[in-house]
Amino acid sequence: MTKILLLSDTHSFIDNDILKYVKQADEVWHAGDIGDLKVTDAIKALKPLKGVYGNIDDAKVRLEFPEHNRFTCENVDVWITHIGGYPPKYNMRVIESIKQNPPRLFICGHSHILKVMPDKKLNLIHMNPGAVGIHGFHKTRTMLRFTIDGSKIDNLEVIEFPVRYPKK
Repeated sequence: MTKILLLSDTHSFIDNDILKYVKQADEVWHAGDIGDLKVTDAIKALKPLKGVYGNIDDAKVRLEFPEHNRFTCENVDVWITHIGGYPPKYNMRVIESIKQNPPRLFICGHSHILKVMPDKKLNLIHMNPGAVGIHGFHKTRTMLRFTIDGSKIDNLEVIEFPVRYPKK
């Protein structure tokens, strides 16, 4: 069983609240808009990290992370990209590929809106962890955590931070 922490849209923000959950995971997955590499460096110092770059990320981030990251975790085919849309309104960048070869778990960020939903037509689960950074229109910072056990995706939890801006 692999414990996953899924986050997105940090926009250069990392704090001890996030890192507390990083320490509890086996792997951390970042769905883009990293901002500063200090975010991913802090995560990688604690746990293995898989990620993608987002539309706000500069050349340094794009050298370290791909636009699309497709891999297998245990027996689950995972595809992470930053701008992917959601079922059935996938982004034009991915729609043909996702229809031809759908993953079991499709993850994206970008919207700052937490969303988990099945695509029964393509037999996949779509996840967007929302945004855990402090920049953007969202009022609650969110992440997801879940487990992958063989081919089973389970124990999904929403992690919410009630205060959007950290106390000074």
